[in-house]
Amino acid sequence: MRPPYLKSGQTAGIVSPSRTVDSSLLVKGVEVIESWGLKVKLGKHSLLGKQTYLAAPDADRLKDVQQMLDDPTINLIFSSRGGYGTTRIVDQLDFRKFLVNPKWIVGFSDITALHLKLARLGVESIHGCMPAQFSKEEYKSSVGYLQELLFGTNNQIPLEANHSSYNRNGLASGRVIGGNLSLLTDAIGTSSEPDTKGTLLVLEEIDEYLYKVDRMLVQLKRSGKLKDLAGLVVGHMTDMKDTELPFGASIEELILDKVKEYEYPVAFQFPIGHQAPNMPWRHNAQATLDVTSDKSSLLFL
Repeated sequence: MRPPYLKSGQTAGIVSPSRTVDSSLLVKGVEVIESWGLKVKLGKHSLLGKQTYLAAPDADRLKDVQQMLDDPTINLIFSSRGGYGTTRIVDQLDFRKFLVNPKWIVGFSDITALHLKLARLGVESIHGCMPAQFSKEEYKSSVGYLQELLFGTNNQIPLEANHSSYNRNGLASGRVIGGNLSLLTDAIGTSSEPDTKGTLLVLEEIDEYLYKVDRMLVQLKRSGKLKDLAGLVVGHMTDMKDTELPFGASIEELILDKVKEYEYPVAFQFPIGHQAPNMPWRHNAQATLDVTSDKSSLLFL
């Protein structure tokens, strides 16, 4: 199920299902959205200015997201930013009205939890920048592509990456799912657990120790999530850290070690994740991954 593309004059909702957001960044993000010809409606608890980690108590964040899902006048829902908190409320959301009147939901990082839930419901969503980033110069091109994708003026945005010596060449097609590695691992054994068989799986991460990344990759492998992929796409692995006693492998080596007995293509350095550029893509949509000796590309159908 693919939500309809946007038209000028429609309304975008903004909610904060995760971490509290910087008010000045959100205000600037709203200005960018309005420059697209859209009206903006903020969730009641999306910007409270409290000095706590979560944007609001669980019940309030849940209420905001539910209202946006149910409101027929809302045509698009942005998460203001990521962080942590979506998994605390995702199982309490009621998607019945949303499935009758689907709309694009946009975000990444902690919002991977919501993307995975929507994929289980058979709905496409958009993994991409969030309003707290919209005014930052380094994300200007990524936000421009997001606008094109949302309005359907360019719904086949190709994602490309330079050749990496760690790549494993090949051609494969399938649904593209995934996002943040931590959230993918957290989803195992829950109502959002992804069915990765035949998919192009995307992984990205930020600010983790290599041994913890290895542990999460081992969990994905032990649970069978890496076995029957069509292909593996690796985005930004930002600010990876090592312990005083080195773990002894690069992030690329850790990943390749977990998929060495499988034959599908593997591509590194895709512009997806916690640094610029963070190119938007349709989660749960069909695409083709082409990994060659020159470059890698992910083309959505």
